[in-house]
Amino acid sequence: MKDRGTQGTKKAGVLHGIRSGMRYLLVAFSACLLTVGGLRLMGWAPMPETVKLENPKVRVKEVVYQPGVARERYIRPTDQVIVFLDDSKYERIDSTTKERTVRERKSGDVIWHDKGEDAPLLKNLGTKPYRALVIELKK
Repeated sequence: MKDRGTQGTKKAGVLHGIRSGMRYLLVAFSACLLTVGGLRLMGWAPMPETVKLENPKVRVKEVVYQPGVARERYIRPTDQVIVFLDDSKYERIDSTTKERTVRERKSGDVIWHDKGEDAPLLKNLGTKPYRALVIELKK
């Protein structure tokens, strides 16, 4: 015969373990959301990007620029072709002079950047996200 009291205690222990695990998962998830939310409120968060194609010669990424969110400065690791998929209006802050310039691009506009060039801080001034393809030419 099975001891129903012991079996009930085991089930309660398992349920308690599952509930505890779920609490930890919920706390971790909430912390991540708060961190990303806080970064967005401060005007900075990683740009959402999706690699559309990659091979030894090229990498093509779709980058989404959210309203009011800054893209941090970096040095371009490769030659790049940028294709604007949506109309956009953004502020460019020169890394050396700190000069602020507002630029507007139309859907279909294409620009070129050389490897090693400074990619300054950019901020989407529009009210909705805009997308661009960043085509990195590998050598």
